[in-house]
Amino acid sequence: MSSAWLLPEHIADVLPSQARRIEELRRELLDMARTYGCELVMPPLLEHLESLLSGTGRELDLKTFKLVDQLSGRSLGLRADTTPQVARIDAHLLNRAGVTRLCYCGPVVHTRPDGLHATREPLQFGVEIYGHAGLEADLEVQELAIDALQRAGLREVTLDLGDARLVRGVLGDVKLSADLLDAVVTALASKDAAALKALSSDLPAPVAAGLQTLLSLYGGVEVLAQARAQLPAHPLISAALDDLEWLSSHVRQTHPELHLGFDLSDLTGYAYYSGMRFALYVPGCSHAVLRGGRYDEVGAVFGRRRPAVGFSLDLKTLVGLCPETALSAAVRAPWGEDAGLRAAIRRLRAEGATVVCVLPGHEHENDEFDCDRELVSVDGQWVVRAL
Repeated sequence: MSSAWLLPEHIADVLPSQARRIEELRRELLDMARTYGCELVMPPLLEHLESLLSGTGRELDLKTFKLVDQLSGRSLGLRADTTPQVARIDAHLLNRAGVTRLCYCGPVVHTRPDGLHATREPLQFGVEIYGHAGLEADLEVQELAIDALQRAGLREVTLDLGDARLVRGVLGDVKLSADLLDAVVTALASKDAAALKALSSDLPAPVAAGLQTLLSLYGGVEVLAQARAQLPAHPLISAALDDLEWLSSHVRQTHPELHLGFDLSDLTGYAYYSGMRFALYVPGCSHAVLRGGRYDEVGAVFGRRRPAVGFSLDLKTLVGLCPETALSAAVRAPWGEDAGLRAAIRRLRAEGATVVCVLPGHEHENDEFDCDRELVSVDGQWVVRAL
């Protein structure tokens, strides 16, 4: 029998030092999102399964924990992604005609981890913009995402751009079964030329050739010119490349220090995105620390198809990549029953200071605060002096 204190695999407690850093960053990012005009929403962790998974695809279904509601007998799910819930809020609860900017931060739960060292309980922060189909919204979301990583203290950020319309343009009028399309997308994302060749053996020659071409289209801005020359002529392909060129030029103007790349065969989230998609990478992490893009179909299942673009990240992962932050400054105070002492402590706390009372017998314990001042009695008055 396992020990009662052991947690399930890929589930962990968050201890004080990391919890402090996560909470500080959560507040920082939500405050930053508000400066862009974003409004905070807090969807429930638990929903009816049909609402939670409507239109999200097989991948999210497999990630979702399912249970039975003891009150109604209906199937419930623990959310594995917050975006469908925010789309529901935009479509049914807010029901606005114009642009709506929403942000959120809360836990999601996955049946399986995304990677070997990933948690199954990410703390998901995200931003969504609804109601504007133009590239201005895509650009705003990308700049907000870049700002989020910079607020976290990360530098040498790489922005990787792509577009879900490219593979749709390559396929043209060819309709693939859901299983074959999933296999093709997986082969493209993993750059598996042999698997892609086998999967496309029965497809028309131009389609098979176009899929193989996508595999080589990654690198710098020169990739866009290569794609125009090598991919088949199709309105979706032309529109996607035009949009990528516009977005990349505008992002570079705002963030000249940014490393900019393109991977036109990276179709992570293909079933989800309807257009431009992007990912942000930082040194020390082999996978994207943040992903986003345009998903105009996300609200259709709720009866209200609206333009939508956004991104999300896991705060727990992000904090693990951030530089160490200094301990919070604090005032050390003795414990005592003196009325003046207790009044001084209350006054300091009301003014916003952190006051750590040293309990009897624990005078040398201090783990999570930098006590650079102390409260002492001078001529019958309690005053703060530097240590």
